[in-house]
Amino acid sequence: MPRSLKKGPFVDKYLTKKMQTAAKEANPARRVVTTYSRRSMVIPEMVGLTFAVYNGRKFIPVFITEQMVGHKLGEFSHTRTFHGHTGERKK
Repeated sequence: MPRSLKKGPFVDKYLTKKMQTAAKEANPARRVVTTYSRRSMVIPEMVGLTFAVYNGRKFIPVFITEQMVGHKLGEFSHTRTFHGHTGERKK
């Protein structure tokens, strides 16, 4: 069930502070914001920034584009690796 529209999107408070400082950085290579908050929603102020989202094992870099607005950060950092179905093996 999605969040109520009257409440607005949820973004962790510490993440908004990190976002604002990263946006002020002159060097684009240092604009990577590391976060454990997979539950935070992508808002328009995040567009153009790179977030390193934790997937339980390592940080996955995610570059935010306009099409990602409204989704959650965790949707772009997969936690499970699909190795394929076994099927018939050739002998």
